[in-house]
Amino acid sequence: MSRIGRNPISLPSGVEVKIDGLNVSVKGPKGQLDRTFSGPLKIREEDGNILVERETDTREARSLHGLTRSLISNMIEGVTNGYSKEMEIVGTGYRVLTRGSDIELQLGFSHPVPFKAPEGIEFKVNSALSFTISGISKELVGETAAKIRKIRPPEPYKGKGIRYKGEFVRRKAGKAGK
Repeated sequence: MSRIGRNPISLPSGVEVKIDGLNVSVKGPKGQLDRTFSGPLKIREEDGNILVERETDTREARSLHGLTRSLISNMIEGVTNGYSKEMEIVGTGYRVLTRGSDIELQLGFSHPVPFKAPEGIEFKVNSALSFTISGISKELVGETAAKIRKIRPPEPYKGKGIRYKGEFVRRKAGKAGK
């Protein structure tokens, strides 16, 4: 039995869950998330808890058991508290600006790089060198942060680029002088 999959998910107050077979809809104070799951699993609500059970003991069912439970738990956490990732920019002349709900990055290219906010994502610029990505979907927040980081990933010689707050960039020694 999956150690994660067999744990019940408790529902906090103010969260409403609708289960229709393998379709799960979670509605809370921050918004609503819907997801369709696959595999030989059974999702049910019992006594204010959500339980994910396997119908068979196949390899596919075992691998999807804990994943499904974690995804539902993340949905519930997202509609109650939300998720956020802080990013920081390192480099001379690099900065971030807000343009309505979108951001504009100046990263040493010959032009500024605009980044449009996907549906359900909010940007908050903390300073010229740091900003926060927030939303109710953990998956979408992480994907958006990865796409922004990909524009100018931190390089190992000077450490310039976009990185997650607190990320350690392993530095290399440059050319050895005479």
